[in-house]
Amino acid sequence: MGLTGLFLCLFLVIHMSGNFQLLLNDGGEAFNKYTKQMTTNPVIKVASIITYLAILFHAVDGIMLAMKNRKARPVKYAKVKGGANSSWASRNMALLGVIILFFLVVHLKSFWFEMKFGTLPFVEYDGVKYKDLYTIVVAAFSQWWYVLIYLISLVALGLHLQHGFQSAFRTLGLEHKKYTPIITVVGLAYSILIPIGFAIQPLYIFFQTMNK
Repeated sequence: MGLTGLFLCLFLVIHMSGNFQLLLNDGGEAFNKYTKQMTTNPVIKVASIITYLAILFHAVDGIMLAMKNRKARPVKYAKVKGGANSSWASRNMALLGVIILFFLVVHLKSFWFEMKFGTLPFVEYDGVKYKDLYTIVVAAFSQWWYVLIYLISLVALGLHLQHGFQSAFRTLGLEHKKYTPIITVVGLAYSILIPIGFAIQPLYIFFQTMNK
């Protein structure tokens, strides 16, 4: 869980950075070129497979751990004061994980599946044809309900990262009184900045299309 979690943290940074090309106001040229590179480059394709496996392992392992913890205490405490020694996120990692997993399925169906197997229109830049995924993204982010689902999922992601980032280091034995406070601060900043970075993209497109 720790290793796959940290790997996926790195993936989120890369994915978010690439998607910032949605904000360039170039009619989707940079984004469409980026998505083609991400789906045709052999090295990136291998990295993508590793990422899919990491997501799958992280999700399955998380579900199994949640079930194991539940079986370890089949009878609930008569009185629980969870907030006294743990955060809400740490006590509900499984729930947050399920929300994120549900969103991933919707997200992959909306964009990845369409890019791979859908009948996307083509655009041409400098004599080269590209699948116009940008049009699909704009269409999705022009719908308030999709943006709302996206934002709710990002809140769940932020809470999941808030506990998961620092927990991964502890799980790997990387805990020290000198460095742990730094890891905690970095983890908190990461869990805030990543969701904000992803949220900027649909909000920007949504309000841009509203003003047209």
